[in-house]
Amino acid sequence: MLLNNRVALVTGASRGIGAATARLLAAEGAAVGVNYVSNRAAGEAVVEQIKQAGGRAILTQADVTDPEQVQQMVQTVSAEFGPIDTAVLNAGPSFPVEPFVNYRWEDFERKLVGELKGAFHCCKALTPSMIQQRRGNIVVISSSLSRHSDTGFVAHCTAKSGLDAFVRSLATELGPDGIRINTIAPGLTNTDATTFIPDQAKQAIAGAVPLRQIAEPDDIAGAILMMVSDHTRHISGSYIPVTGGALML
Repeated sequence: MLLNNRVALVTGASRGIGAATARLLAAEGAAVGVNYVSNRAAGEAVVEQIKQAGGRAILTQADVTDPEQVQQMVQTVSAEFGPIDTAVLNAGPSFPVEPFVNYRWEDFERKLVGELKGAFHCCKALTPSMIQQRRGNIVVISSSLSRHSDTGFVAHCTAKSGLDAFVRSLATELGPDGIRINTIAPGLTNTDATTFIPDQAKQAIAGAVPLRQIAEPDDIAGAILMMVSDHTRHISGSYIPVTGGALML
């Protein structure tokens, strides 16, 4: 049990990578706050899965771009389980996949600002108690597209690049207070967010990956578990691609 006596918050945890992460952290002993923004039924299903497996979890609704909702979310989880010492910031706004020449500024701005607002407000709400405890661990979910761009993803690439810089800045500032913050950068992953990609295209992408497969949500969750465990206690400010070797740094 790598996370015994830990209290974790996972944003965007009602589906995909967030749901897999919430289940895995709970299986390793953490009490988990499962955040959702709109799909309550999906969030409840994740909480029920955790409880049926013998874990502890609580459902909490919040739009991570709203600072008041974020503060309430953190208070709800802390009141139930104690101060949050582990956070996985996975929630992010959707975006259209369009070539730049067709992109509307409004869509670009919504993705860029929404991505950074979510990380900013969550960290503002989480870090005071972490500073007080002199212990904290935050993992921010970026994307390999922040380092390796592709057509149609201009908003996503730009927003995630900003998120990477945000993580490095906080790692520098908060390290003396005992807080680690790192980036996990998934490559293409089989989630409902990637169902728009035809199976034939996914197979072609997998054929170009050294491990010859694309990721499942549990693959990303495993990397997140690694980074929040005490086995990586001397790693902060890092960018870890989880791409099957498609992105090597």
